[in-house]
Amino acid sequence: MAQLEHFTAPVGTVLTRMRALDAELPERDGVAVFNRVYLAVTEEVVRGLAAGEFTDPRAASALDVRFAERYLAAVDAVAGGHRPPACWRPLFQFRRHPGVRPLQFALAGVNAHIGHDLALAVVDACRTLGCEPAALEGEFERVGELLVALEERVREDLMPGPDLLQVADPLTHLLGSWSLERAREASWAAARALWALRHCADVAEEFTERLDAAVGFAGRMLLTPLPD
Repeated sequence: MAQLEHFTAPVGTVLTRMRALDAELPERDGVAVFNRVYLAVTEEVVRGLAAGEFTDPRAASALDVRFAERYLAAVDAVAGGHRPPACWRPLFQFRRHPGVRPLQFALAGVNAHIGHDLALAVVDACRTLGCEPAALEGEFERVGELLVALEERVREDLMPGPDLLQVADPLTHLLGSWSLERAREASWAAARALWALRHCADVAEEFTERLDAAVGFAGRMLLTPLPD
């Protein structure tokens, strides 16, 4: 039990930050919408760690913390008057736009975090743990399963009801062009590529910049303002 508490404590620290953001941000704020989604995922990870559901709790904790730190660093950058990574800029730029729906905000945040941050978090965790990405694949998949289940719930909670689907057709068409499963697969491939390039700093930096820009472009499309 004490060992599990050792692994849940670091995740609890980022969880505290997310709860503070949830309390201070306006409910309709786009960042707040995503934060609520991510808070639910992180609470589930803490529950799973405490229950001993992860095969390697040390790896799961390290991956989850490095992952969350990427999002929180973007929040801190904006709060400090600095530019966040390109993948996060659309969400922060459109966070108060009246023509963007809550579901768009949620999935744009998921897109930024999965498409860009997760790959870098895998590399960060490998360096922390002194292991290869393959050693984290099981925990990567376990966290991915939580995200898939949560995305389904998010779509159910935030998607217009059946009687509004015809009116909201542009929304259903727009969101149908993005897939969490494809984003996870691309993120794992990017993590492996970055790990292979870890001794080629210039190439790794260029790869990371291009990944950041591409994910940011997809996020901008997801946040296309729609008519009421």
